[in-house]
Amino acid sequence: MNATAPAATPYTPAAPLRVGLVGYGLAGSVFHAPLVSATPGLVLDTVVTSDPGRQAQAREAYPGVRIATDAAELWEGPGERVDLVVIASPNKTHVPLATAALTAGVPVVVDKPLAATAAEADALADLSERTGTFLSVFQNRRWDNDFLTLRRLIADGELGEIQRFESRFERWRPQLKGGWRESGAPEEIGGLLYDLGSHVVDQALVLFGPAVRVYAEADVRRPGAEADDDTFIALTHESGVRSHLYVSAATAQLGPRFRALGSRAGYVKYGLDPQEAALRDGLRPGSDQPWGEEPEHLWGRVGSGESPLTGGGTPVETLPGDYPAYYAAVAAALREGGPSPVGAREAARCLAVLEAARVSSRDGVSVDLRSARA
Repeated sequence: MNATAPAATPYTPAAPLRVGLVGYGLAGSVFHAPLVSATPGLVLDTVVTSDPGRQAQAREAYPGVRIATDAAELWEGPGERVDLVVIASPNKTHVPLATAALTAGVPVVVDKPLAATAAEADALADLSERTGTFLSVFQNRRWDNDFLTLRRLIADGELGEIQRFESRFERWRPQLKGGWRESGAPEEIGGLLYDLGSHVVDQALVLFGPAVRVYAEADVRRPGAEADDDTFIALTHESGVRSHLYVSAATAQLGPRFRALGSRAGYVKYGLDPQEAALRDGLRPGSDQPWGEEPEHLWGRVGSGESPLTGGGTPVETLPGDYPAYYAAVAAALREGGPSPVGAREAARCLAVLEAARVSSRDGVSVDLRSARA
C-alpha cells in the first residue's frame, strides 16, 4: 500500500546526507535524532530548537552538531542547505514548515500526524509532486515487533480469513503532564485521537485496506483535562474486516495490544514493542545488543477455543522490531529515487478516518466515508 514518491535528486554516494532536525522534544530527541544517527549514509547535521536546555542536551548527545533557532536556516541560511529536513516540532507547525521546505526543494520527513486534515495532507502531496521533492511521514509503528509478526501471520494464512481486529494503545496516566499534546485548543491538534490514534488507524489500514464506515467515542476522563484522553474507534473496512481501536491514558487495567480473530485461529499479544523504551534508556540500534527483540514469555499466542491467559494456544516468536528500517528506506529513496516508506497520500487516508471519528464522536453517528468521498 506504499505510495510512490517523486524521484529524488541523486546524491554523491560517498558523502553522507546531511539531516536537519526541527524540534528536540520527545519526538526529536527520543526517536528521530537517534535513528538518523544510527542510519548508514545519514548524519545529524543541525538541530533546530530555541530552548537553551534542549540545545545543551543536543550538543551533549551529538558533539559537533550545529544548533539553529529558526527552521528556515536549514534551507535559506547563509550556509549550505541540508539534504533532508525532519520535522518533529509541535503538530500545528507541520504543514507550514513542510510547505516551506518543499517549496525550497528540500526533501522532508514529517512526524505523524502530517496535518490536521486529509485536504491539507493531499495539498502537501500535490506540492511534493509538483516540485519533484521527496516527502515522507514518520509512522514508526509499522515497524513494531507485534505488527510485523501479525502481518506475517496474516500473509502466511495461519489465522485464516480475518474477521475482527482489536488494537489497544492504552496507558495509565491519571495525572496530567501538561503541554500542547493535552491542549483542547483546536489549532494545537492535541488529544489522543490524533496522537496514538494516528498509529492504530494507520496500522489497521495497512493490514486490512480502506475503511468505508467510522464510529467513534472520544471522551475526556481525567480531572482538568481539555483534550480527549480515552477514545474508541470502530472501522468497517471495504474488505469486510471490522477493526476496534482503543487509545487511552486513563486505563487502569491494560488489555491486549492486539487481538486478531480469523476463521481458522486467533492471535493475541500483550505488551508494547520494546524499541521506544530502549531509545528512552539511551540504547541505540547497531550496538552490540540485539535490537527490537523481546523475551519468550512476552510472545503472543495463536490458537482457538481457549483464552491465552489460561494456557490456550501456541506461543509464536515475535519478530524483532525494526524502527531503523524506516530511515534506511528514506536514505535509499533519496539516493536511488525510490518510493517513500510512508507516503503523504497514505497519511491523507488515515487523516480522513480521524476526521470522521471526530465528527462521529461529536454527533453520535456513524460516518460513511464513501458518501464523504462522493
